[in-house]
Amino acid sequence: MTRSVIELPVHADDRRIARLAALAIGLTLAEAALPSPVPGVKPGLANIVILLVLLQYGWRAAAWVSGLRVLAGGLLLGSLFAPGFWLSAAGALVSLSVLALARYLPSRHFSPVSLSVLAAFGHIGGQLALVGIWLLPAAALIKLLPVFAAAALVFGTVNGLIVIRMLATPTPEPGMSPDILAGTRKG
Repeated sequence: MTRSVIELPVHADDRRIARLAALAIGLTLAEAALPSPVPGVKPGLANIVILLVLLQYGWRAAAWVSGLRVLAGGLLLGSLFAPGFWLSAAGALVSLSVLALARYLPSRHFSPVSLSVLAAFGHIGGQLALVGIWLLPAAALIKLLPVFAAAALVFGTVNGLIVIRMLATPTPEPGMSPDILAGTRKG
């Protein structure tokens, strides 16, 4: 009997997506450790990575990073296929859908802050829609809506400002000294 060997080629894009997904997963785990005064209200730190990936590498890469983050986050937090996992997946799916539609809007009117706010509202909208279908009556959701909308606006804005700051920071090319970027090279 002969052994069969399956070799899957690994490309630079695959490694980049894996690194960025690992960063998003790490932020998801760190965020899970933060106390929340209102259940379900979190800053969405991993969404910073998703938005950066979207702006630098496109929607498809952002979808991969987001999907891997949701799946691995659920696995590592012990909530895989629990209600929290499905809420995270619904939020990520709607958020990515909103960002996919936002690609067709005039880019001169939409900055990373507005995209982040749209994504945050999509995320919370997807979660509340699933909660309304599955867990709570609509009357209870209406009472929660202002709290979640305010959180989406605040955290979406803050995350968008962080993305702007990160995009403005030069990244070193391989082999480039960090001193060159800082302008402190002595020589």
